Amino acid sequence: MSGRQRLLLVAVTVLLVAGFVIAIGVGRADRGDPADAGALGWLGRLGSGSTALDPATVRADCDRTGDVLTFVGGCVLRVADPGALRTLVLRSTAAFTVAAPAPGDADLTVRDDVTPADGGGAVAKIAVDRATEVGLGCPGGDSCTVTIATS
Repeated sequence: MSGRQRLLLVAVTVLLVAGFVIAIGVGRADRGDPADAGALGWLGRLGSGSTALDPATVRADCDRTGDVLTFVGGCVLRVADPGALRTLVLRSTAAFTVAAPAPGDADLTVRDDVTPADGGGAVAKIAVDRATEVGLGCPGGDSCTVTIATS
């Protein structure tokens, strides 16, 4: 190895070590809050609100008043092709179930029992990248009220 190559190798090593030391030194000691989108700065704003599915593109086989769905037992939502990957956001004050096909070419149906969080409601976020059907259900065959939300 020539003298120039050694000098270049030492310089690159010093830069890598210095970068690592600086990264460790200016890092935050806490683990952060994943719900705090503001902590991400400009990166968090890239996807904020712009990827939510327009409720007007969703049809339902149950009673619908505006963006509020009311049903007993179950309801099927038919989502028009959004043209790109979007998120269907469903909110309720009570528990409900949801079943939807996975996006992409996956031959998989995803099912979930959505329950209210402490101090909040139940929220389901479903990835949609093509025209599809999403099934909703009420635990125990009760009456459910679910809102198609934009965030």
